[in-house]
Amino acid sequence: MTSALFVVSEHGYWGEECIEPLETLSDAGVEITVATPSGGPPQLDDRSADPEQVGEDTAERVREVHESDERLNDPIPTARADADDYDAVVFPGGHGTEWDVNQDSDARRLLRDALENGDKALVVCHAVGILAFARDRHGAFVVNGRDVTGFPNEWEADIVDDDDLMPDGRKLPYWVEDEVKTAGGNWDAELEADTSVTVDGDLITARGPASSSAAAETLLSELEE
Repeated sequence: MTSALFVVSEHGYWGEECIEPLETLSDAGVEITVATPSGGPPQLDDRSADPEQVGEDTAERVREVHESDERLNDPIPTARADADDYDAVVFPGGHGTEWDVNQDSDARRLLRDALENGDKALVVCHAVGILAFARDRHGAFVVNGRDVTGFPNEWEADIVDDDDLMPDGRKLPYWVEDEVKTAGGNWDAELEADTSVTVDGDLITARGPASSSAAAETLLSELEE
């Protein structure tokens, strides 16, 4: 059976970016395991379940799955996960990833091993920042020379203030676009398009919430091939 590992933030994942791929792959018969850096349940970014932010239907669906899905409520620690056991590793986004998933050595190991093993990796929105920290076995950034999309500076500027403080008072550690470019990624968030999903070999990246469905379908198509 085809299987996938979801590496989800304990500091705030964006609901749609996790739930859409989770349900799409599950409906297609893919066996899903969820991991978090410490093994504790992932935390939902409340803004991603706010009807005023995402609409009533999305908010209700996200909240329901977050609270009821046994896989999300009983994750394993990333330290105990092995990319060899899965056909794909999925990194949902959300600002929270900047504090835990993207900085977690085991999450970076899982990404590196998935790409080096010829498996698939889907990285969404702010989780794309992990590409600026993950290195291959030779010490080079895994994103160097790869075509990628992700959460753009233009959108980030509408969220943080002049001191890079988010609405909840936390200071944004870094801007994803800047870090990925510095690590050698070929960045294009395709701001003129409604959705943005980029495939470069076994690496799939997606821009943000509105690209979640397209990202899920792209990953499923790649797995079927």
